[in-house]
Amino acid sequence: MHQAGRVTLWLGLTRVTIGSPHHRSKHMERLADFVLHHRKWVMVFWAVMFVVGVLASGKATDRLTTDFSLPGQPGYETSKQIIEQYGNGGNTQPFIPIATVPKGETALDNMDEITAVFEEIDAEFPSYRSAYYDNTKDDVFLTEDGRTTYALVFVPFPESFAVPLPSEEMAPLLDKANQETGFEWTITSYDMLAQGDSSESEAPSILFETLLGALGALAVLIFLFASFLALVPLLIAMVSILTTFTVVLLLTYVTDMSFIVQFLISLVGLGVAIDYSLLLVTRWREERDHGRDNHEAVKIAMSTAGRAVVSSAGTVAISLIALLVIPVPFLRSMGLGGMLIPVVSTIVVLTLLPALLGGIGPRVDWPKVRHENKASRAWSRWAAMIVRRRWIAAGVALVLLGLLISPIFGIKIGQAQTSSLASSGSAFEALQLLEDGGVPVGVVSPLELLVEADSVESRTSSTDEVVANTNAVDGIDAAFAPSTPAWSTDASQISISIPFEEAVDSTNASVVKRVNDANAAVPGFAGTAGAAANVLDYIDAVYSNFPLVIGVVALVTFLLLARAFRSLLLPLKAVVLNIASVAATFGAVVWFWQEGNGSEAIFGISATGSITFWLPVLIFAFLFGLSMDYEVFILARMREEYDATGNTGAAVTLGLGRTGRLVTGAALILFFAFVALASSPGTDIKVFATALGFGILLDATLVRALLVPALVSLFGRWNWWLPTWAARPLRVEPHGAVVESASVVDEAEASVRP
Repeated sequence: MHQAGRVTLWLGLTRVTIGSPHHRSKHMERLADFVLHHRKWVMVFWAVMFVVGVLASGKATDRLTTDFSLPGQPGYETSKQIIEQYGNGGNTQPFIPIATVPKGETALDNMDEITAVFEEIDAEFPSYRSAYYDNTKDDVFLTEDGRTTYALVFVPFPESFAVPLPSEEMAPLLDKANQETGFEWTITSYDMLAQGDSSESEAPSILFETLLGALGALAVLIFLFASFLALVPLLIAMVSILTTFTVVLLLTYVTDMSFIVQFLISLVGLGVAIDYSLLLVTRWREERDHGRDNHEAVKIAMSTAGRAVVSSAGTVAISLIALLVIPVPFLRSMGLGGMLIPVVSTIVVLTLLPALLGGIGPRVDWPKVRHENKASRAWSRWAAMIVRRRWIAAGVALVLLGLLISPIFGIKIGQAQTSSLASSGSAFEALQLLEDGGVPVGVVSPLELLVEADSVESRTSSTDEVVANTNAVDGIDAAFAPSTPAWSTDASQISISIPFEEAVDSTNASVVKRVNDANAAVPGFAGTAGAAANVLDYIDAVYSNFPLVIGVVALVTFLLLARAFRSLLLPLKAVVLNIASVAATFGAVVWFWQEGNGSEAIFGISATGSITFWLPVLIFAFLFGLSMDYEVFILARMREEYDATGNTGAAVTLGLGRTGRLVTGAALILFFAFVALASSPGTDIKVFATALGFGILLDATLVRALLVPALVSLFGRWNWWLPTWAARPLRVEPHGAVVESASVVDEAEASVRP
């Protein structure tokens, strides 16, 4: 074929292009020249950064915070007032010590002894605040058989996860009470249940999880390269991860960074750095197998695959930095920390990797079992079959995506229900004891109602009115105001209400709105705090802005990809498919976790009933960017092949033939990283990891290997259309919707013939 000043010769599946195709980036070639001429200094620099990163990583993790603040939200502001005035409660759920007397006796008959233990807890821990039968006289503190009673102990918010749970601090007193009173003393709480079963107490560390993910990645790399070259992407990942920790350490002196950032850097950073390395190294091998000398192969790999890496990193960074528009500090910190992952990885990949390839690359590419001089015959045949049956392929893929998306319409936002947190252990058995005794399950998520007034009379009058109003609210089992001094100050007083149901999801949390409405006219009523108020705050702060986040991410990604692909239709298709892929992942998460179709069988965790409020926005931000990587990898190569052949069918077949194995390997590497992350004990981290793992596999198979080639072949010449009015602001060459040089199907079939 002859086209636009270049001659392309077809030798089997091998394409040799003579000339200078315009898809090669001159900027990347100049960067490659610089790195190759100074490769020793580049390697020395990154060796120093590696050492600095080793020293910085431990200190960085120590400086990460557990801040979940929501400035300006009513529930958070009420919690903040309670914490400032009382030092406890507000945004924490209470611990519940429980006493059960022997058969034939009642708790009321032994209330003096039981109350003495509760008072001893208050005396031993002045920072605690307790409500129980003796200071409320409310029957909600008694089970139906009268044998069991309990207390609600509100505690300070923990400074870090290294601080022991209050249940551990109270344990000696309860053990002593077991011996002295002859009653059965136990304790439960939402936090205790969230720790999972006792068998999970020895949970893997972040280091162990990262090593587990690295081993899975190494297995895939060995299969892909079949040489010692498999170790090079792992080295790049190590340098990238440690350098990112160094940058995060510096940021902790400027702003708070969430503790979740360490998981993202370690596991997501591992997958992203290896994926980018894989793309560049594969292209370098391909050019060497085409007879290029080593330095020329590095330069071509940088100008083609390196350009795709930059585009991929841009989409990931954009999707994460968009979290900055959400007025939630810990989500903003995760967006900032997450954005560093692709940025740092790209810098390392585009500097250290070409320096290594330009020096020791050929020596470590041994034994040379696998060659890259030909496109994968299996993937090329698959692509040709998709082109031939493109309507069927597109229809099947869209139906499957629709089925996966459908459960998303039943999504509930909130916290996991207690039934999904543990299925055994003392905390689980203690809660079951209360539930079996008729105590409402909402006892784990009570509401605190704050009244502020200058005089004792005003506070007492308003609090009594709040209690009466709240008792009449639909969904509330009991409301009361404890009489002990710990529940009032010179300026305020707190009352408690216990919902019938666990008020931890977007449905049941609506009880807070009814409580606030019922008390809006009470003088001095300041607001409601608790888990339900927290859920509503997050829904308002995060999800009222979520459409804006999606819009910003989609628009900027479209503009970035329009320039990269020199097309209007390809980036539009990429953005739409990415949103559909993320929606399908959310549907799968709802089906698997919220509804419990599989979570019990695989993880031993019952249906969560809702998805934790911070997970959907974080899953979207990461998955949108990470899955777009594969779109960029595939479409960038299809664009390159189209520029060389002038035919969409050949572009699809050769593009997927060249990238199919690469994308599958890259997806498996990220999948193994998320499998390692799913070994963490927390349910929320498991949900996050499985969502990303499933989303990556879904995207690399159903979407990129089936739907993308089908749609590209269907759109034909319109894939490459970029009119002058759009090309000018993008500063790229325009391209008309020219007639194909040959039949799309015929050219696809011809490109796989020997």
